[in-house]
Amino acid sequence: MELQAAATPAPASFDAWLASSGSPQGPVAAGLLSLLEPTGACLTVKSMATGRYVFASPGMNELFGRQESGIVGAADAELMRGDEVQAMRRSEQATLAQRGVVSSEHRLEIGGRRREFMVTRIPLGSEHVMALWSDKTEERHRETHLQRALQQLEQQQKSLEQMRRELQQGSGRDEVSGLYMRAQFDDQLLREIDLSTREHREFTLVLIALDPVPADAVQGLGEEARQRLLEGLGRMLRANTRAMDAACRIGDDLFAVLLSGVGLATAHARMEQLRRQCHAQIVVLQGQDLGLSLSMGVASFPHTASRQEELLGAAEMAVKEALRRGGNQVVLASIPFGMSG
Repeated sequence: MELQAAATPAPASFDAWLASSGSPQGPVAAGLLSLLEPTGACLTVKSMATGRYVFASPGMNELFGRQESGIVGAADAELMRGDEVQAMRRSEQATLAQRGVVSSEHRLEIGGRRREFMVTRIPLGSEHVMALWSDKTEERHRETHLQRALQQLEQQQKSLEQMRRELQQGSGRDEVSGLYMRAQFDDQLLREIDLSTREHREFTLVLIALDPVPADAVQGLGEEARQRLLEGLGRMLRANTRAMDAACRIGDDLFAVLLSGVGLATAHARMEQLRRQCHAQIVVLQGQDLGLSLSMGVASFPHTASRQEELLGAAEMAVKEALRRGGNQVVLASIPFGMSG
């Protein structure tokens, strides 16, 4: 219900309003107001006794199309629809009841356009409420467009993964990642050791682990989120390894890459580039970007180790160290003291 009390004459400026209320902080508040205006934020003060505005920054007058008359002295019922007025009143009453800062979102129909605002209120004594208005309309539009784009990307990723699985049926590859599995990795590792020993050349073994996904980031999406990340990592490894390399899935969340004829320094640079690309990759599930974060351990033959078990052990220790440091990084396996290279 609109309050019928007569409007209290409003001072011409924020300084004057504060002075009339007995506050010594007028110049400070006016300076704050001058800082707020360039950001697009607006400030109002409303009398709770009359329900009318006793102060409004210029942006509020422009917002409601009252540049000449202004909104000072007006009540919400003169500016908004009935349901919008009620929402404003509820938020103001909550501010007075809680005696602290209260933020609420409001959707207003202004000039035939739907606008969205974040309004943060604080009581000024028991008779007035100050409110900071931030227009979130464009931000909400951008969020909506982004959500639509993520949904389209998710659908494309699903379609591509379905096509890949149909094409590779019976190929001996892992169904989720599209990579070779542990048996092929073990065979390839033995061939690389034999070739490097005969030709006196180096190769590099990289172990890659998916970093744990924060529980709040996936909001209970669980196993399906993990599947999407495994698919995403598989796509990145297939796209960023040479035909002579071997990229395999050797565990639930563990992958291996054999870089044939590649030294430790070159391997580290390549894996660092891959880590950055994966971190920037968008992997979507139910409109959320899950974030593809990896930990990598890099070991070389024969400089890090000259036997299969030692090489695997060194790479495992390096990837565990990357995980221990918080993930999303590449760690080189240590080279035993005294080894020649």
